[in-house]
Amino acid sequence: MTKEHVAARVLNAVDERQAEMTGLLAELVRIPSISGTSDENEAIAHAARLFADRGLDVDHWQIPLDEITTRPDFPGMEVERTEAWGVVGRLPGTKPGEARSLLFNGHLDVVPVGDPHQWSGDPFDGRVVDGRLYGRGSCDMKAGFVAAMWAIEAIRHAGVQLSGDLLITAVLGEEDGGLGTYSTLARGWRADACVIPEPTGLDLVPANAGSLTFRLSVPGLATHASRRTEGVSSIEKFVPLLHALQDLETRRNVNPVQSASRWQIAYPLSIGTIHAGDWASSVPDLLVAEGRLGVALDEPVEAARAELEHAVAEACGKDPWLRDHPAMIEWWGGQFASGRMPEESDLLDRVRAAHTAVGGATQEAWTAPYGSDLRLMTGIGGVPTLQYGPGEAVRAHGPDENVPLDQVLTTARALALLALDMCEG
Repeated sequence: MTKEHVAARVLNAVDERQAEMTGLLAELVRIPSISGTSDENEAIAHAARLFADRGLDVDHWQIPLDEITTRPDFPGMEVERTEAWGVVGRLPGTKPGEARSLLFNGHLDVVPVGDPHQWSGDPFDGRVVDGRLYGRGSCDMKAGFVAAMWAIEAIRHAGVQLSGDLLITAVLGEEDGGLGTYSTLARGWRADACVIPEPTGLDLVPANAGSLTFRLSVPGLATHASRRTEGVSSIEKFVPLLHALQDLETRRNVNPVQSASRWQIAYPLSIGTIHAGDWASSVPDLLVAEGRLGVALDEPVEAARAELEHAVAEACGKDPWLRDHPAMIEWWGGQFASGRMPEESDLLDRVRAAHTAVGGATQEAWTAPYGSDLRLMTGIGGVPTLQYGPGEAVRAHGPDENVPLDQVLTTARALALLALDMCEG
């Protein structure tokens, strides 16, 4: 049988069961796997059952949190977890170690829904409207995970034997640092190449900027609000620091690399939470602001931290109160370094060819302005990795998150052809 006939059989296997693939995606979206909740682990357990039901070899293990989180290169965590699990499914090849292996990496944790009244329906109902499936996590990135799993299922269903191993992992903790992928690498899982089907609008993303979570504590001096001039408001003292951070963001985005120039701000610096005061009639004596600092492509994490610390120290030095009572900076939570696929890798060309072969539209390649598990796969794991998947990132993390089902199908078809190509089906 020719390669063309094999590819046709596999693509038919994807197409014939598209409704089942959509049903599986809705099923996963209905698991409210918010980072740090027990449902996050339930989503991993559900993936383990799906792998086993489809005849894959399954490695489902409890992550040793006490040991993993104390490692020097642990990428950080923003929510408390008392239990965490990992899972890898493997469709074994006939010539493991000789033929190339391929890994699909998908995270199943999701961010909170925000204000539920801004949603047009239940945030976890997985409903389909006008060719789009709605729900928290549908776009980021359960659709990509399902597409990858369906690519493997189509190969198996078509009875195709691969020479190299085809792997898929479902991970948690991606949204707050990368616990799942870090633990998968620590367990020893590797491949010759990896695709993370994050939402890229079917474009190719071989590089990510980074992002570092920080906490800024601004001191004040409490007193009764009726005598406010005799105290120092930590809120008022935050204002010049905010201006300094905004100026820093402008300076850090003067000349981004060409692949990141499509973004209005390639390396954003933003404040996400602010807490101050404990009584309406008191001058607040402490403000705590938490935010994220964008890390430029190839910029050392230490250099990015130093720039922010210098900007805050300089602003404090210009204020009489802050000069003697400086704001304190803490680096905590997710610490996403930047990352990029090695230029000598042929993965981008192979994914582009597979996408084109299934009738995909013309693709662009760009650097994403956010951190992801790509930097762990390429950095710690040494595995050439890129992102390619259904949905637009602008749909993620907001109300009425959704994904176009036609892009899910295209991703599944392209990943199936990529596996046949790389693993010599």
